[in-house]
Amino acid sequence: MSIPANSLSNPAVRAFVTALNANDRGAFKAALMPDATMSDDGADRDLARWSEQEIFSSHGHMEVESETDNGLSLLARYSNDTWGDMSTRWRFTVQDGKVTRFETGQA
Repeated sequence: MSIPANSLSNPAVRAFVTALNANDRGAFKAALMPDATMSDDGADRDLARWSEQEIFSSHGHMEVESETDNGLSLLARYSNDTWGDMSTRWRFTVQDGKVTRFETGQA
């Protein structure tokens, strides 16, 4: 059973997932610190390029299955038009109510 985005316990992660699922570039950017970083499958990526390819232009969607570490770690089904549906892990670093870094990869 999935956890609705609006029920996620960490407010910054909740804003991130809500913006991602709404395909809302402005809200997604607002959920991140201006100098936020990320990695995918252990490799650092350009966040702007990655989010455009993996979220916005490919209709990314995250269905959260579980959260741990006070809401900073998620197990989710992630789907987009490029890769289809897969089980993924997400780890967030949050400061001052915004995501400063996230790490994702296949679970």
